[in-house]
Amino acid sequence: MTGRWRERIWQRIVAWLNARPEGEPAHSLCNFERLKREIRPADVLLVEGRSRVSEVIKIVTLSPWTHAGLYIGRPVDIDDPGMRARLARHHDGDPWEPLLVESLLGRGTIVRPLSVYEKDHVRVCRPTGLLLDDVRKVVDFAIEQLGTDYDVRQLLDLARLGFPYAVLPRRWRSSLFQHNAGKPTHIVCSSMIARCFQQVGYPILPIVRIGEDGERVRFYQRNFRLFVPSDFDYSPYFEIVKFSWWGGNEEAAYRRIDWAGEAGTTAPVAASGVGAQGMAASVVRLATRSLGGQVAGRFKWSG
Repeated sequence: MTGRWRERIWQRIVAWLNARPEGEPAHSLCNFERLKREIRPADVLLVEGRSRVSEVIKIVTLSPWTHAGLYIGRPVDIDDPGMRARLARHHDGDPWEPLLVESLLGRGTIVRPLSVYEKDHVRVCRPTGLLLDDVRKVVDFAIEQLGTDYDVRQLLDLARLGFPYAVLPRRWRSSLFQHNAGKPTHIVCSSMIARCFQQVGYPILPIVRIGEDGERVRFYQRNFRLFVPSDFDYSPYFEIVKFSWWGGNEEAAYRRIDWAGEAGTTAPVAASGVGAQGMAASVVRLATRSLGGQVAGRFKWSG
């Protein structure tokens, strides 16, 4: 009986954390139809969440990106029959539907249509130079994670890392660095994706050491539990791909924009309730520049 009531209380807490504040406007800053056409398997989709738990994650990670999902393509495009069968046990929808694998609070690691984020502010991070064979391995490993529970303790551990280690009681300290910390069947969104890329030796934010001769460079893998969604944004090994509403790659394409109203008038997005501060924050986030990439096969990992 106690366990049943505990589960009910926990489900209520999860529902409250996952709820979005009423009246919050939903808007997308990118052309989502273009995104659906041009996104590739093994691309990482970052999401600026608007739920209560997303606000907590923003505080913990000091970043607007609160969630990450791995794009695996359409079921019909998966070559391995075993992986298609495993995916079918978790998704019985349209086989032509573009899908994401993601880890969600209260639901664990699941697969959902890419279209669920059509009204959200998203960003695509693309691994640069990832070989096609490794793309398949990353996607297959993500499918193998389906059904894994969400690791709430890991999220709390990441939060505790923000406090001075010496002043915390021993029982409150993070267990992220302890041997075999946590259960292998529990994971959060960014850690799940980090494990997928580590399976093929692809770097995200590795520790880099340069030898005394100034030439020898050694790479060290980070604990996959330490990754947060914004790490894929900061990584120099992932290209930031944006999908504008106009042909941004064409010279002087902005000249063909059909602006509504006269110059100096309030933009419709501000009138809808986003506000000047929200618009300014969105502009700052969109100004983030991508860094150059490397080919995964050239790295020599240490440790």
